Amino acid sequence: MKLIIDNMSCNHCVKVITKAINDIDSQAKVTVDLAKKEVAIDGGTLSQEVAINAIDAAGYQFVGIGS
Repeated sequence: MKLIIDNMSCNHCVKVITKAINDIDSQAKVTVDLAKKEVAIDGGTLSQEVAINAIDAAGYQFVGIGS
């Protein structure tokens, strides 16, 4: 799944979002593209809703589904 996340701008953002997802599903592979403001989550068993909630709880705003 690919999610568009607002207000990501640096490597700290990448670490926080990756940790938020991996704390819930350690098998998920998280790839963050700061230029596209896109978070790709592969593998694991995480639902889209749970991933969005984890990212929101980490202080970042979900704005849409990536392509």
